[in-house]
Amino acid sequence: MLDADFFRRWMTATAASVDREAERLTALDSPIGDADHGSNLQRGFTAVAATLEKESPDTPGAVLTLAGRQLISTVGGASGPLYGTLLRRTGKALGDAAEVSEEQFAEALRAGVEAVMTLGGAAPGDKTMIDTLVPAVDALGTGFAAARAAAEQGALATTPLQARKGRASYLGERSIGHQDPGATSAALLIAALGEAAGE
Repeated sequence: MLDADFFRRWMTATAASVDREAERLTALDSPIGDADHGSNLQRGFTAVAATLEKESPDTPGAVLTLAGRQLISTVGGASGPLYGTLLRRTGKALGDAAEVSEEQFAEALRAGVEAVMTLGGAAPGDKTMIDTLVPAVDALGTGFAAARAAAEQGALATTPLQARKGRASYLGERSIGHQDPGATSAALLIAALGEAAGE
């Protein structure tokens, strides 16, 4: 069973991973976006980690809801609202339970991903974070390692796609050949689950 501590560790591991990869995320964002994806997410997840150190939400849902709120208030551009919505909606779906099973978490995360799809209007194949999150959620039932592998594959698979949503879509065919930064950062978020679980 997964408790509030697990979800705190997940957010802290994500913050550390985004911190390490911020320059790479920004480099990916440079040719097809505003060249600020790494720095924006770094600021947001650093704030999340700091807030979770000060406050101690005692349920999984409360941890994710707080993290989502923090991202929305500190991250500029589209990624703040998208990641914030993902975590808040997942947290809401988990409810007030003190512990949740991996199955319950997978269902809640699916609700979060669906909320992001509704907010951003993106579907799989549009070259966005959805290309990472959908296969990751599908694989989550098999375990965190499977979800990580699916997420990394999903992010890589955005490279040959033409962007149909977000800033990159303005470039049309010139967006082809670039790995999507949002899909890449989403893979970091999924990979951090295994770290939180000590895998």
